[in-house]
Amino acid sequence: MTPKPIPIHPLPVPAPAAAEPALVSMYEAQARIYPRAVTGWFNRWRWALVWLTQIVFYGLPWARWNGRPLMLFDLEARRFDVLGLVLHPQDFIYLTALLVISALALFFFTAVAGRLWCGYACPQTVYTEIFMWVEHRIEGDRLARMRLDKQPWNLHKIGRKGAKHAVWAAIGLYTGFSFVGYFVPIRTLALELATFSISPWSLFWVLFYGAATYGNAGFMREQICKYMCPYARFQSAMIDADSMIITYDSARGDPRGSRKRHTNARAQGLGDCVDCTLCVQVCPTGIDIRHGLQNECIGCAACIDVCNQVMDKMGSPHGLIRYATENGVAQQLSRGQMLRRTLRPRVLVYGAILLVVAGAFVASLALRSPFRVEVLKDRSTLARLVDEGAVENTYRLSISNGSHQPQRYRLAASGLTGLVLSPAGTLEVPAGQTQALTVHLTLPQAATTGLRGQSHPIRFDIQDAGGAQVHERSVFFVPR
Repeated sequence: MTPKPIPIHPLPVPAPAAAEPALVSMYEAQARIYPRAVTGWFNRWRWALVWLTQIVFYGLPWARWNGRPLMLFDLEARRFDVLGLVLHPQDFIYLTALLVISALALFFFTAVAGRLWCGYACPQTVYTEIFMWVEHRIEGDRLARMRLDKQPWNLHKIGRKGAKHAVWAAIGLYTGFSFVGYFVPIRTLALELATFSISPWSLFWVLFYGAATYGNAGFMREQICKYMCPYARFQSAMIDADSMIITYDSARGDPRGSRKRHTNARAQGLGDCVDCTLCVQVCPTGIDIRHGLQNECIGCAACIDVCNQVMDKMGSPHGLIRYATENGVAQQLSRGQMLRRTLRPRVLVYGAILLVVAGAFVASLALRSPFRVEVLKDRSTLARLVDEGAVENTYRLSISNGSHQPQRYRLAASGLTGLVLSPAGTLEVPAGQTQALTVHLTLPQAATTGLRGQSHPIRFDIQDAGGAQVHERSVFFVPR
């Protein structure tokens, strides 16, 4: 029996609404973060790193060694003074090795204890800390700044805001000036600024890096760490359940709730967390660490300092928020047990590779010759016959003096019997400079017997006054 079909009846289409379509923004407005000032053990460490990094950054361009800047990357002269060493573009391998060492160190320390670089030494963190300190000193702490921003514009508000931005701009400009001082001798740069004779490019980069410091540390702040820095995204590939990270002990802290001081929280069915939210108020990225590890956490440990202060007031032990591992919190491991478990295969591999690469880097620098020689054979004329049938080859020797003193180098050549170098003798090269010399090697006719139509290996031997030698190989061509 054939089943009856189900009838389909069209439904009336409702009339379009007369209201205007709503505009939906695809971007969420970010609430401004007002970090609260905090003191404590980790805050002192953070400020110690601020002082250390800024003394090094601002001081190195002014320091001198043997009459030369201690740190100067002179791109125009293609000469780089680095902590007493004179490097040239041919020494680019050392920069590559330094970047590899930095990457391995980042992997190693992240695997051990999370984002230590971000929390204590990253330039974004350091300058944000400096700018927030200026803001705190001029506008007041968190609540005062919030009240000031809500006030209508008046002379008081303009004065406070203007003073803050003036100090920010001064710090940014001096930072840009110091940065350019790594590429232009800073004393020369200061004199040019004082006499209004600074070059347009130097002025541009001073203003550019000054504006970058002013904008990044004064306005963008946590937005750099949360959205622009890639480190937050790939840190999860470098940490695991045995990495020391900033952790909230939910087993001890929950359930949260306020109570009077020095009362038994467990008797009231509460944990040690009084839900004061101070850990959120001091966070420079505005996260709640009680929700667990988040990409936005930069590991500054401000929440640890403020939570320990609250625990002191409540008569509870420190460590509700602390450096711990995920396994350590879940299994209630002691600090010693957690530290022993950090020596896992990943950390050992990172550490071993880091030691090998760093050792090779230091050894290479220690054994580096104080001068460099390059030999280029004249390709336009492989060989030519000169007086009495002798064969002459032409070469261009380039000697780079890597020391801070003028050096005299003795030139010689070997490899074929009877080989004569012209001009013979020595070549003087100024300190830290490169000098080229065209030389000729001549082989008497009697010595060319059996060598015609072939290229033969030879060697240039260059020696400085201190006895250091460099041997460069080349070839000598004898025509048919």
